[in-house]
Amino acid sequence: MAPKMTLIRSISSLAKIISAEILLPNFAKVKVDLKADGSWLTVADTLAHQKLTKQLTKLVNYPVLSEELDRPTQQQILQSKPLNYWCVDPLDGTSNFAQGIPYWCTSIALIESGKVVLAVVYDPNRDECFAASESSKTTLNGVEIDQLTKANASLQSAMGLIDFKRLNKQKALALVSNPPYRSQRSFGASALDFCWIAANRCQVYLHGQQKLWDYAAGLLILKNSGGCAQTFDQQAIFQNDLPSKTVLAATEPSLMKQWNNYFRSI
Repeated sequence: MAPKMTLIRSISSLAKIISAEILLPNFAKVKVDLKADGSWLTVADTLAHQKLTKQLTKLVNYPVLSEELDRPTQQQILQSKPLNYWCVDPLDGTSNFAQGIPYWCTSIALIESGKVVLAVVYDPNRDECFAASESSKTTLNGVEIDQLTKANASLQSAMGLIDFKRLNKQKALALVSNPPYRSQRSFGASALDFCWIAANRCQVYLHGQQKLWDYAAGLLILKNSGGCAQTFDQQAIFQNDLPSKTVLAATEPSLMKQWNNYFRSI
């Protein structure tokens, strides 16, 4: 296998090629189909999945787990030994993509022995490529993200990145009636959300339901930028399984503690 930094460069190039050849030409121009669970699917999702699968297995010959596979195939990959696989979302933020909202990305994670060892998230609208490996800090377009600006953050001054759609009523009402942060946004592409927290564009994050391909790459990118993430009940999010996970995250540990304390108080 190629060294991790060489792999990151190859994967980043692949994500950019898929964006240039498939995603950007179809941006806001595709017909939407509904999957069985009611989520959106476009021809761009399918074509990007096919090309990504073909090219990733050439780089490292592991199976590719993605949202576009049926559940039995996903489960089969997760039951293999040793637990080595690619976890990808060829087009994260399909609703934004189909409706012409420029907040979507391609997310790629490499898992070896059940651990995420490499992650790349590419945003073609801003030409931003976030990347990390198990042994390297998070980079944005090849430059390490500066962590100094994250120190001594307060929840009261934070910008919250909050997905209200999937929250239970108690938490949603509490956040609306008594918000603990300065302001709040919701953008609609989970993998990119993690990257924006890593880059300190927003400081705290809340999501009520994410799948494995939503968070696999983003978690490593956030962690290696100095950030933190966990489920609502303070468990690890990444567990190599298919059930949806809740997500609490913050740019750095002291802010994460404040964020946790807020939810204990409601």
